[in-house]
Amino acid sequence: MKDVELRLISELMKNSRRSDRELAKVLGVSQPTVSRTIKSLEKEGIIKEYTMIPEWHKLGYEIFALTFASIKKDATTEQIEQLRKIGKEAVKEIALETVMVIRGMGLEHQAAIASFHQDYSAFVNFKRIIANYPFIDASNIESFLVTLPDWQYKSLTFSTLAKHVLSQKEKK
Repeated sequence: MKDVELRLISELMKNSRRSDRELAKVLGVSQPTVSRTIKSLEKEGIIKEYTMIPEWHKLGYEIFALTFASIKKDATTEQIEQLRKIGKEAVKEIALETVMVIRGMGLEHQAAIASFHQDYSAFVNFKRIIANYPFIDASNIESFLVTLPDWQYKSLTFSTLAKHVLSQKEKK
C-alpha cells in the first residue's frame, strides 16, 4: 500500500467528516489526488463505510457484552452451514443490539458476539435467544460484561486505531 493511501486511511479514521481539501492540506498532496485515492480505496473495498462512534450510555445502553459461544461437537458440516444462514437472518432481527458476529477459535469457543443492551434484563433475553439457536452448545456460552459508562483505561476509538496503523508502517 502506498504511503499516501495509508496516511489518508489514518486521517479518515480519525475524522471522516473532513473535506478532501482539508485532507490534502494535512497530507501535503493535491485535492484531486485525495479524491482519486478515496474513490480507488472505496472501489477496492478498503474503505467500507464512513461512520461515527456515539456515547452509548447517552443513547440508553447500560451494558456492552462480549459473548462467546460454542458449536455442538456433533454438528455436521451441513448443520454448521445451516447455522451460518440462520445466524445471518437472526442478526437482522436483533441488529439494534448486535454490532458484530464473528467466527474464530479460542477459549474453547468458535464464535464471538459484540452487543449493546439497555439493561441486564435485555442482556439475559439476548443470551437466551443465542442459547436457543440450533447447534449452539447452550452449556458453553460465556460473556464478559462492561457497565457503561464505567471508567475505562482506554476507549475504543478509530483515532486510536489510526495511530496504531501508522505506527506499524513506521516499524517496517
